Formats: sequence, C-alpha cells, structure tokens
Amino acid sequence: MVDGFALGGGTELALACDLRVASTRAKFGQPEINLGLIPGGGGTQRLCRLLGYGKAMEMTLTGEMVGAEEALSIGLVNKVVEPEKLEIEALALAENIARKSPYTVRVAKRAVRAALDLPFTEGVLTERSEFVALFDTEDKEIGVTAFLKREDAEWVGR
Repeated sequence: MVDGFALGGGTELALACDLRVASTRAKFGQPEINLGLIPGGGGTQRLCRLLGYGKAMEMTLTGEMVGAEEALSIGLVNKVVEPEKLEIEALALAENIARKSPYTVRVAKRAVRAALDLPFTEGVLTERSEFVALFDTEDKEIGVTAFLKREDAEWVGR
C-alpha cells in the first residue's frame, strides 16, 4: 500500500512486495543518482526484473519520479485507487488471497518466482512438478469437492 512519496528505499520496499496497491497521489522513484549513489537495497535488480531493462535504466539514471498512473501502466503497481479507498482495496486484495488454500498460495508463489531465476524450460518443469504434486494434497480434494458442491472451501493447508 503506497500513499504519497515512495522514493529510494521506499520504492525498493515496494518492489520487494508481491503485489502493490497505490493511491492516485503516490510517486515512485530512484533518486539516488542525484546524490552520487545508486539504489542499494536491490532496486536495480528488482526494477529490471519487474519493468524491463529500458524502464529500469531510465528510472535509475534519471532519478525522475513516476506518478501512480504511469506506475500502473508500466507494471510497477497492480492497482491505483483514490486515497480514501486505498486501505479498503488493499485489504480486499489480501482477503481474496487469504481465502485461497494457504499451501497452494505458497506453491503458486514459488512457481511464479521460478520464472525470475530459471531458464524458461526449467521454469516450466518446476511449474509442472508443483502442479502434479498438488494433486496429492488434502486442499486439492477440498477445493474440487467444494467447487462441485458450490460451497466455500475450508482449507487445511495440506
């Protein structure tokens, strides 16, 4: 949740999150270059992985700020809302995820993160391995049964 300025370390903290919701008044930037420095908390690496080489270089080399709407359009944030709705929307997103199987959420995050660290073919193999392993979980049985009965699943995390 970002409401206002998230510059330097603030942007780096936001980049370390899986998902980011910002208010319309949020601003992001890596202004360290203006001080004779570079981002030191993983900012160059996370920017490049999230936004691509060109945008990461632009933000790092110019030190210019990016407003909320541009942050949304380049993929720096997942959602932009009015300031008075920020907490409500961020909590709604978190609650949506919290309603899923906690075990499956962990597996899904691991599979998506593999895309950052592994060559494509290895990432696909990791995904497939995780997918197949989920068939042997209690949560898969609970989820399928709940779906067929049109009920909410009561996850056990296994």
